[in-house]
Amino acid sequence: MMVQRSVGARLRYLQRVFAAYLGNQPSQLTFWHEPPQLNENAFGTGAEEYYQQFFTKADYKACVDADGIPLLDYRGHVGRQYNPIAIAQWGLGNWNLYKRTGMPGRRERARRAADWLVKKLEPNAHGVPVWKHEFDWEYRDLLEAGWYSALAQGQGLSLLCRMHRATGEERYLDAAHAAFRSLTIPADEGGVSLPDGDDGVWLEETVVDPPTHILNGFLWALWGVRDYANASGEPAAHALLERCTRTLGRHLDDYDCGFWSLYEQSGTKLPMLASGFYHALHISQLHITSRLLDMPELARTAERWEGYAARPSCAHRALAYKAVFKVLYY
Repeated sequence: MMVQRSVGARLRYLQRVFAAYLGNQPSQLTFWHEPPQLNENAFGTGAEEYYQQFFTKADYKACVDADGIPLLDYRGHVGRQYNPIAIAQWGLGNWNLYKRTGMPGRRERARRAADWLVKKLEPNAHGVPVWKHEFDWEYRDLLEAGWYSALAQGQGLSLLCRMHRATGEERYLDAAHAAFRSLTIPADEGGVSLPDGDDGVWLEETVVDPPTHILNGFLWALWGVRDYANASGEPAAHALLERCTRTLGRHLDDYDCGFWSLYEQSGTKLPMLASGFYHALHISQLHITSRLLDMPELARTAERWEGYAARPSCAHRALAYKAVFKVLYY
């Protein structure tokens, strides 16, 4: 069910956005907006690095706890919070640097992130193990504290599978088994998936009704399914990966508005275009996913979207659409 925001909630949302984008102090965007970089070291026989570099995220120090675990500053009434997606990405970035340099400190940071994920994996109201975001978040609907995400589940899997392979400790794989369940369970039963016809599935970054199918979250979650399938050998994981692949192939063109990529399927009269950052992220993700799934058509889409980004007229038009969308919708 769609929850309408109060005027006060809308004002708080706008205040937080302005503070994050226009303030000169670190905010959550300090962490998120690292330029997306494909990691060539993640491909090839025996490759163990993650598919994007996350090197800047690996050295994030704006807000950390006593153990060095990142806290993101959302400003306003939300304040500083742990975000399981950010912690997984911080861990993956340090993992990549450990594989590059052999520095034990990098390995220890990646392990701390994995340990945090093991500790914080908890059942939701349906008894499904998830990583919860313990703060309210105003998206299209109000996501109340305790909300969970396929993006968090997928990136947590990617880190846990790598840490299990590195250490041989079963607790990491046990946690991965538990975290994977949410990706196989429909959203109305406490999971983060939605069927796409008889043979496809969406993995939802935000569980809302009607769904929005955020593209970057779906792709990152899909990589986690692939990592888990390879690490566990579980037939259910391979089957889920095939269903996700069918959905991606069927619907990717729905995210192309002819001059830019869409952030999501908002269902609104004016579509929600990606920001410049997310458009670049989509391009990087599609090049990576093309290689992971051996789907050259994804790379061709990425190249077309690169062409959009190279044309100032497209970028200016996309910015205008995005601004109007924010004013009219969310």
